[in-house]
Amino acid sequence: MIKYLDLKRITDTYQPELNEAATRVIDSGWFLLGNEVKMFESEFSSFCGVAHCVGVANGLDALRLVLRAWIELGYINEGDEVIVPANTYIATVLAVSDNNLVPVFVEPDRESMNINPDLITDAITDKTRVIIPVHLYGRMCDMTPILAIAEEYNLLVLEDAAQSHGAVYKGKRCGAISHATAFSFYPGKNLGALGDGGAVTTNDSELAETVRQLANYGSSKKYVNIFQGLNSRLDEIQAALLRVKLPFLDNDNEMRRRIAARYLDEITNPLITLPEECFEDNVYHIFPVRCYDRYLLADYRGDKGIKTLTHYPIPSYKQFAYRGFNSLTFPVTDDICETILSIPLHQALTEDEVSYIIESINEYV
Repeated sequence: MIKYLDLKRITDTYQPELNEAATRVIDSGWFLLGNEVKMFESEFSSFCGVAHCVGVANGLDALRLVLRAWIELGYINEGDEVIVPANTYIATVLAVSDNNLVPVFVEPDRESMNINPDLITDAITDKTRVIIPVHLYGRMCDMTPILAIAEEYNLLVLEDAAQSHGAVYKGKRCGAISHATAFSFYPGKNLGALGDGGAVTTNDSELAETVRQLANYGSSKKYVNIFQGLNSRLDEIQAALLRVKLPFLDNDNEMRRRIAARYLDEITNPLITLPEECFEDNVYHIFPVRCYDRYLLADYRGDKGIKTLTHYPIPSYKQFAYRGFNSLTFPVTDDICETILSIPLHQALTEDEVSYIIESINEYV
């Protein structure tokens, strides 16, 4: 059986450094708001090429906290509108509604499957305050036109980079391009913790400090609370483990690109639509193929001993949780959600496994 994602095999490649890092934290007796988090924040901000990094509990909180900070700073108000891709994972939308803001869905580009910049302007109203481009599947959105639109309409841009650690767009690292960026370190990410974790990066000192305070019960000094905050902190062990893995991220991403290059070159089945080739801006967190008999393909590959996943079969606006939006129709998103299937792609796959996956897909009829 070829697992969709073999976390044990991936984790084993970083041993014994992970054990040493965990032991270092345990022996220190200091488990929250300590030196490991400070060092990871410094190292990750340097990696991204940005002034500030704030470690938080998870990727959803990273998004929530930036929006909440902008509300507290008076940049936006509850009831304002936030533009989001129609095909994003629900966490992006939850962060908006959790802050009593209104999500406005915009179709993706059919080829890149990222938000279509050409459709953003039509979605802007006098209530629009924020655009959240999501670098879905590890590919960067086309940020130049998005930032131009934001400047023209005086909008804030919050990037959802949960799937794009280490990606580069026109010479800049993901995390240093817009007003703020939210990262997730969920174990399956390109830079994954061994539990939950997240971070916010920004060049805005006031925003970084506000996020830091909000994530610590709204406090910068014990028992003195400026805001009605959250408990959302990256813990010391996860920070220490991320510090072990961060120096390998570029190499791991390059290994993902090599596998993606083989898929793009060697999968030739006419029933399978491959993602648009893009190596410069893509770290291939997910390799999404499309097939109009998706479930037959998934069953076929299961019979071949290859696990697959679907990212994501039901768009947010069709979820019961957002039943007020259920009447909306987005044909491109619906088509993507009905046909997409993610095949195994991670840095621990062997050449033989990649060859077997390619052969199995090409034999599908």
